[in-house]
Formats: sequence, structure tokens, C-alpha cells
Amino acid sequence: MEKEKLNTGKTITIYDIAEEAGVSASTVSRVLNGSASVRKEKKDRILDLINKYNFKPNALAKGLSDTATKTIGIITADVRNPYYSALFVACEMAAEKAGYRVNLTNTLNQIEREADSLDLFTQQKVDAIIQMGGRVDDLITDDSYAGKVRSIMSTTPVIVTGKLDKAPVLSVVIDEAEGMNLVMEHLISYGHEKIAMVGGNMSVASTFYKYQRYQENLKSRGIPERGEYVVNSSYDPESGYEAMNKIFELPEIPTAVIAINDFAASGIIRSIREHGLSIPEDISIVSFDNTYIADLTLPKLTSVDYNYKHFGEMLINTAIAAAKGEQCEAVQKVEPKLVLRESSGPVKR
Repeated sequence: MEKEKLNTGKTITIYDIAEEAGVSASTVSRVLNGSASVRKEKKDRILDLINKYNFKPNALAKGLSDTATKTIGIITADVRNPYYSALFVACEMAAEKAGYRVNLTNTLNQIEREADSLDLFTQQKVDAIIQMGGRVDDLITDDSYAGKVRSIMSTTPVIVTGKLDKAPVLSVVIDEAEGMNLVMEHLISYGHEKIAMVGGNMSVASTFYKYQRYQENLKSRGIPERGEYVVNSSYDPESGYEAMNKIFELPEIPTAVIAINDFAASGIIRSIREHGLSIPEDISIVSFDNTYIADLTLPKLTSVDYNYKHFGEMLINTAIAAAKGEQCEAVQKVEPKLVLRESSGPVKR
């Protein structure tokens, strides 16, 4: 690659232009090639730097946009959770249809593995990175992680299924508030007022947003909120089981339970059965995620669905567009749908 020498002795490359402009090297290459796919604001910024440094790339540098790896890196919090596995498979199929492949790293909910995954995908020169869960689910963003993502985004776009403040990531997120609206409307239409919310952690943004809308629905209908009916734990079957056991220690048990996800719901069902009650005759259950677990439980779970095929396509299409330097919406929302099954019914009179 031809390089231009400044009076300072610094050597300027296409990567230096990209870093200073806050874009990928392939975006700079597209500007050099006269591509119309680069947003005017970015194009002007790049051209100003090219003129500033009198940068004259050779043919190799100008052809950088043709060196895409056609690979997208995907970071998941824990692929053993059926939500992440369903979404990953949807992404894999969407990528294959678009002529791309995906590389997966599974962080097992370990913070240090997330940073390692970012480094790995940077070394592999993937065209874009998608992160599902982990620190992008935090209600309060970790500053050091945001800084790391910012540095990576000088060359590689990052798309998340949550949020990451202080980093210019693109987000494809579930409309959590609307999902909870659907659940609450369903249960209240069946006459339920003693409604528990079980599982999850309030430090996770999606759980907190669900809880906020849970409160708002109760308040708007004049139903008093019972703090003891909100039992936080985690997102796995054992956590759901233990949290529901705590509910049974209360002097008055709820008539309906909202499970934070299908995984936790399976543990909640076990607890209810061990206490000799029937679903939905004694307690209704509604869950989130509509994974394969919803069809395996007895009774089958009423659950909020996200259309994983469409969700995966949104993530992959956004990643590909961003890698090409195309303009993308900063936040796109996935609309939920409530799938009715046998686990929910009218309140027992």
C-alpha cells in the first residue's frame, strides 16, 4: 500500500483515515472508489481528511472494499438458553441466505469472555459483530466496555440486541414494554388481579423495562401493586423453581404468575405441581420468549413470541448494511406477539 509522509514523519494509511473519521477502512475505500452508498456526512468527513493529508492510495488500498471476509461474528451470553440458541440459528440462516457465514462465541455469562470475543473477531477481521446479551443487557452501561467497543467500531460495526450507552452501536431490540402490555391485558381480561412477576434481575435492562410496564398496567387499572409478588432471581429453571417456592411462603398466593422467560417458567411449573396445585385452574402462567420449551411443558405455555426468523434477518441485514457503510436506523424494534396455549385461563371463582 502506498503511504504518504508528513513533515512530522508520520506515515498515513487508509486505516489512519478511517480511525480519525470514525468509520471502517472499507468505508474509506468506497469513498475513494466513488461509491454512492456512503452517507454524505461521512463522505465529507473522509474527503476532508484525504485533502488534509494529501492522501494518495494505491490500487490495493482502493480495492479494500472487495476484501470483505463475508463473515459476521456473533457473541452470545449463553447459547444453552433456548432464546439465544433460537436467535443464533435464525441469524445463521439469514446470513447463509445473504451469502455470509457466522462465527459464534459463547461467553457463558462471564464478563472477561466478552472482551476476549471482541478481540478474537477483530483479529479475524469479520465484517461486523452482533452481540446478544451480556453487557449489552446491562441497565447501567459499563464505561470500560463501552470504551472498548468504541475503539473496535473505528473499523468494525457493532450491532446489539440491547443497549450500550457511550458507544455508537446499532440496536435491534425487542419492544419489552409492548410485550408486557400483551401479557397484562391477557391476564386482567381473565379476571386476574393478584399477579406475580417471577425471575430475572433488575440490573438487566429488559427485566427492568418489563417491571416498569407491569407497574404501569396495575396502576392504570386501579389494582394495588404487592411488592411481595415481585421475586427476582435469574433466568434458569432452578432459579424459577426457588423463586416460586418463595411465593408459596406468602400468606396469600397469586392467581397468576408472569415468568421472566420459558426457561424459568419450567422451574415455576415444577414448584406449583409440588405444592399440589393445578395450572391454569389454580394458577395461570404466562411467559416470555416462546422457545421450544413452551411446547414441551405440561400444560403448554402461553408465551410472548418475537418471530425469530424476522428478528434474525433484521440483525443480519443491519450488520451487512453497516459493514458496507450504508445508513442504518440507530434503533429498530422487534414487535412481540402473544401465543395462547393451555397454561393461562380465567381466575378461579
